[in-house]
Amino acid sequence: IPRTLQMSLAGVRDLSVLETPPEGRRPVRTYVGEYDEALVKSALEREHTRSGQAFFLHNRVETIDETAERLRGLCPDLRFAVAHGQLDETVLEERMLAFLRGEADVLVCTSIIESGIDIPQANTLIVERSDHFGLAQLYQIRGRVGRSRDRAYAYLMYPSAAALTPEAAQRLTALADYTELGAGVKVALRDLEIRGAGNLLGGEQSGHIADVGFDLYLRLVGEAVEEFRGDKPEPEIEMRIELPVEAHLPT
Repeated sequence: IPRTLQMSLAGVRDLSVLETPPEGRRPVRTYVGEYDEALVKSALEREHTRSGQAFFLHNRVETIDETAERLRGLCPDLRFAVAHGQLDETVLEERMLAFLRGEADVLVCTSIIESGIDIPQANTLIVERSDHFGLAQLYQIRGRVGRSRDRAYAYLMYPSAAALTPEAAQRLTALADYTELGAGVKVALRDLEIRGAGNLLGGEQSGHIADVGFDLYLRLVGEAVEEFRGDKPEPEIEMRIELPVEAHLPT
């Protein structure tokens, strides 16, 4: 959460960074681009060929069954299962356990898989409308694959470049850039940069710090924290240097 990270950077909270991955873990290869059925077919079939499983994330319950049918037509040799939060609890649990047992090759699902899912044999992820997700959410979703020694692949897709908002493009670029293990803190810092720190100590979590600039804002908050703790801040020395030379930028 940008506001919490901002409090850590300012010294209000402590920050610990986990940079050591589990032994044998490999970074997830991430592809960001326009939706391409041929690429989807190739990715799902490649995962099936190496006896693995895949997630296909379609985040609209109303059309998820249609999407599963479309994928069945695209890859007739693969077995598909559907999971979303509006299913009856018993049905949802049975479908997830069946997928875990390997009774389906592809799980067509909503963002219900975002957390708490650990299926080491599932190592391909396709997100159909990745432009609709937040950066932290996409990072969490990408973490559903690559949980074993096998190389994992994540395909973050969007309908067309023209449909992308500037913020969505920034979010997807960040995920394409930060694929190495332990890059979570870099993703969080980028999220803070995109969304702004918001109201640091109040109940509102909106607004930004562009008016004073990030560095000055951090310094001001740092000084306020020192004063609150009773630490004596170092006195600021103002300096003016006069040299007998004319220095200016040419036109």
